[in-house]
Amino acid sequence: MDFKDQLKNLFPEHKETEIPKEDKSTIWMQDEPLLCKYVKRKGKPTTIIDGYTGATADFKLLAKELKQKLSVGGSFKDDSIIIQGDYRDKIMELLIAKGFKVKRVGG
Repeated sequence: MDFKDQLKNLFPEHKETEIPKEDKSTIWMQDEPLLCKYVKRKGKPTTIIDGYTGATADFKLLAKELKQKLSVGGSFKDDSIIIQGDYRDKIMELLIAKGFKVKRVGG
């Protein structure tokens, strides 16, 4: 007897309802491509993503997701995402998979 059967025995009049799942494959509307730059700051490599024209809250969520997927540090400042290290290739793959147009800048 699994968990659902036990619940049916306890609450025979209860009807099971389905919870709709959220679709996470959001298509991002972007006129210009995002710029993925490689810059050294204080001798340390950093990747900067610029050029987003949408809502700031969405860009902050994107920054958080990129940092989690790459397992690196970073921040969101002045409408740009700063990622510690040179992860341009991986970031570009992730952004293209999300539906962004991406342009590689620098080296």
